[in-house]
Amino acid sequence: MMRNDHYAVVVGCVLITLICPPRTASAQQTYPTTAPASEAGFESIFDGKSLTGWDGDPKFWRVEDGALVGEITPGNEIKRNTFVIWRGGVTGDFELKLRYRISGKGNSGINYRSEELTDAKFSLKGYQFDIDGGGKSNAAEVRHTGNNYEERGRTFMALRGQVTRAVEGGKREVIGALGEYKEMMGLIKNDDWNDVHIIARGNTLVHMLNGHVMSIVVDDDPAHRAAEGKLGVQVHVGPPMKVEYKDIRLKKL
Repeated sequence: MMRNDHYAVVVGCVLITLICPPRTASAQQTYPTTAPASEAGFESIFDGKSLTGWDGDPKFWRVEDGALVGEITPGNEIKRNTFVIWRGGVTGDFELKLRYRISGKGNSGINYRSEELTDAKFSLKGYQFDIDGGGKSNAAEVRHTGNNYEERGRTFMALRGQVTRAVEGGKREVIGALGEYKEMMGLIKNDDWNDVHIIARGNTLVHMLNGHVMSIVVDDDPAHRAAEGKLGVQVHVGPPMKVEYKDIRLKKL
């Protein structure tokens, strides 16, 4: 009996080994590889040479060195935010990529799915990728870059580092976090070019800067949200400033 029992144990061990082989280095968990973000489907909407396809006040907007430039100079200040507006269509579900550079005291933004107002020329109301400048010695003053701000509407939809849900009544709820507001300032390049990527799909709006997600809004407020509208970039009321935009590409989804 002992001999038979020993034989049974040996056979059992062999079967277990065949069915469930020991984990080796070659059998370790593998993960699918991902490719860098594709440029497929993106089309340039700014030629880098002229304001063709764009409409704004020439006192504040020009093209220089391949960039769309908005500038307020001493003695030529504005009393209301003004935009240069893309006339090539509307933004509904889309992705937008561009680069910007802004002066230390600058304040600007990229408006999308926005309504063009009639009470003042070159004025927009709607979602905005908020942008401001801090300068090399004033990085702590970069308060707004990456926020989702609704121009002439519900104001701050999500601050940098927040995932929010907009609900009925014009209110917002913070439902998640992407990072700490002040620490994320380190992702912003002051006095240099920054890469913006906006994704708007349905009621979800994603703001990315230099490859990092800065804010996300889920707009569940049907009375106030917009499904489509104008695209434009802004110079803001305030002291003299300069903002530059280039490599503007749009992909319709």
